[in-house]
Amino acid sequence: MTGKTDAARKAFGQIAPKLAEITDEVLFGDVWARPELSPRDRSLITVVTLIALYRTNELPFHMRRALENGVRREELIEMITHVAFYAGWPCANTAVAVAKGVFEESGAAGPQKGQ
Repeated sequence: MTGKTDAARKAFGQIAPKLAEITDEVLFGDVWARPELSPRDRSLITVVTLIALYRTNELPFHMRRALENGVRREELIEMITHVAFYAGWPCANTAVAVAKGVFEESGAAGPQKGQ
């Protein structure tokens, strides 16, 4: 396997080889590749779920992936604003800080539209 489909093996395969294998082959090789939802839609769902569950460790990776999958910076911020009312302010506030770091790292840190 190459590229994104072997990322888990590279990241933690020496520590947890089976977990890395099923992450690469099942999660990213099958679930993320299913045609019923686009990668962009899957990114939207995944980022919102991670924010709501306060899964801050995985959030930067999936925010970067969302940007790669065509989700715009403004959409990510709007998702955070929207989910604040359902998942709570602490989840949203933390997600804003994570997004800021991801935007700075990716070069997408400029002002939002209308500012």
